[in-house]
Amino acid sequence: MYGSRGAVSLFATGGVAKASVAMAGAVLLLAGCSSSDGDGEKDTSGAKVSQQPKDKDPYWVNPDGNAAEQVASYAKDGKKDDAELIRRIAEQPTGEWLTPENAEQEARGFTEAAAKADRDALLVVYNIPHRDCGQFSGGGAADGNAYRGFIDQVAKGIGDRATTVILEPDAVLHMVDGCTPDEFHEERYDLLRGAVEKFKSLKNTKVYLDAGNAGWGKTDNIAEPLKLAGVEQADGFSVNVSNFYTTADSTKYGKDLSSKVGNKPFVVDTSRNGNGPYTEGDPAENWCNPPGRALGESPTTQTDDDLVDAYVWVKRPGESDGTCKGGPKAGQWWPEYALKLAKATK
Repeated sequence: MYGSRGAVSLFATGGVAKASVAMAGAVLLLAGCSSSDGDGEKDTSGAKVSQQPKDKDPYWVNPDGNAAEQVASYAKDGKKDDAELIRRIAEQPTGEWLTPENAEQEARGFTEAAAKADRDALLVVYNIPHRDCGQFSGGGAADGNAYRGFIDQVAKGIGDRATTVILEPDAVLHMVDGCTPDEFHEERYDLLRGAVEKFKSLKNTKVYLDAGNAGWGKTDNIAEPLKLAGVEQADGFSVNVSNFYTTADSTKYGKDLSSKVGNKPFVVDTSRNGNGPYTEGDPAENWCNPPGRALGESPTTQTDDDLVDAYVWVKRPGESDGTCKGGPKAGQWWPEYALKLAKATK
């Protein structure tokens, strides 16, 4: 979904690029190489990245993430202004996109680091078979059994530590919009239900099943598929993952959908929606590294709305959507784009 497309407008469905550096971060954490203390602070070449107040934002800030490393690099090079701009990203918690090759190790590393800082981990599970319809973030597990094994590994890595899981961006939407062929639907529903059940069996894990974005707009069409995928057993659903629709539009979409799936609460990805969606150029690529975008509301659980559990940064700002508009491959850190996001933020 860091580049998802479908039979309907690509602008409506697009926007997920897998974070490719999760493994490295987890390995560093597990190896004890993180320079963070219990408060999550890191001091590298004069740079320091700290956690947000827990009562406002309980999610963990990774002190070894790409943005934090960029702050340190700019500070070392004497680029103070650029360092402070990237700090706007580095000091906010973002989703950790797990890689299937080291799912258990990564899940354990991130959740242990979060627990040490007295925060909750925010993990993104993105490995469904036939993922992203073979586009920029295509791939996923080889088959159903491989996916079940992957989910088991993630769950084992999480254990009883406080964790929020965003489950399979675009997986349900792509069955509804025709992007995922019909012959894969029955298995996908079964896999998603099983994943929800597995994560809900853990002591301190919340799981939000992805439900597309406001550009889709047809909540009547996606409500029943979400139920088939297990949303009623989940803690809720996520909207606007890796996309750019405003918080107001995303909340309206979420509330309309909630009324059709048992009034389930939801979370909104506000990572890059500060200026709303891009409406110029080729509509088929408006989701991919659009110019002129800005960071959205900072992550928080204080949304002043009973149905909105949190604003979260599921997509990591500054990581590419794919090889379009001069960007590197999906999920790769792109400091120039990160700076533009920060500079455009009011």
